[in-house]
Amino acid sequence: MNITKQYLCLIILLCSLGLSADLYGQELFVFSEPASNMAAKGIGLRLTSMPMKNEVSKKIDNYANIEVMIGVSKKLMLHNEIYFSNIAGNSKIIGTGFYGKYRLYTSDAVHRHFRVAALSRLTFLDGIAARAPINLTAKNSGAELGMVATQLINKYAFSAGFSYLRGWDNGKYKFQNASLNRDALAYNIALGKLVLPKEYVGYDQLNVNVMLEGLGQVNPVTGQHIFDVAPSLQFIIASKMRIDAGYRFRVLDDYSSIYKRSFLLRFEYNWFNVL
Repeated sequence: MNITKQYLCLIILLCSLGLSADLYGQELFVFSEPASNMAAKGIGLRLTSMPMKNEVSKKIDNYANIEVMIGVSKKLMLHNEIYFSNIAGNSKIIGTGFYGKYRLYTSDAVHRHFRVAALSRLTFLDGIAARAPINLTAKNSGAELGMVATQLINKYAFSAGFSYLRGWDNGKYKFQNASLNRDALAYNIALGKLVLPKEYVGYDQLNVNVMLEGLGQVNPVTGQHIFDVAPSLQFIIASKMRIDAGYRFRVLDDYSSIYKRSFLLRFEYNWFNVL
């Protein structure tokens, strides 16, 4: 399948999710962050597991993290993550990361809103650094700075974002071919649809969302490009608990990377008005 057909297939899938709408939608994407923030004065806890198929060893390498989220205000949210891995044969802590998002613009209307936010990430990991693509949640120390825009219309949410990434050495482990591979431009597009409940009557109802995301990264020096497609299913329970299940697979790979497929399982719980 050539690149034109790959993008065409993604567009068709995105459009197939958005044929009609009549209720409120969700904008809590699984593999990317929307422009909206968590509730102000709230605290959230996330547990995430990301099993990845190693194309060289044919084994499953599992990366996981524990994430504490703080809603500082309606415009600012901050995260702190602790990363784990079993790649060395036993599970161990491999580093920490910090994530922040600040809402720059919002426009609200009946059954819809549009928001724009700036985001940043700092990651400090141990172990051998990936050459490329840059992965700041599993393989690379580094920094990220970007923006994201999200449109909510009834029960559909569409989001698009872009960011600049720079990889660093992982402590004593040097970044491979740094002059060629240290920088990257990342982008994502995502569509989510609320499928349950059919009629919204209260916060205690179970919400079920289906999502499709496209995630890409381009090396500005070499022109190498990756692009992944990631369908997912999400459950929101009593407006406090969240369960995500997703599958991510590569449809374009100029890097011949060792990870082309991965799963994501996540549990999240939120406490409101505790700060």
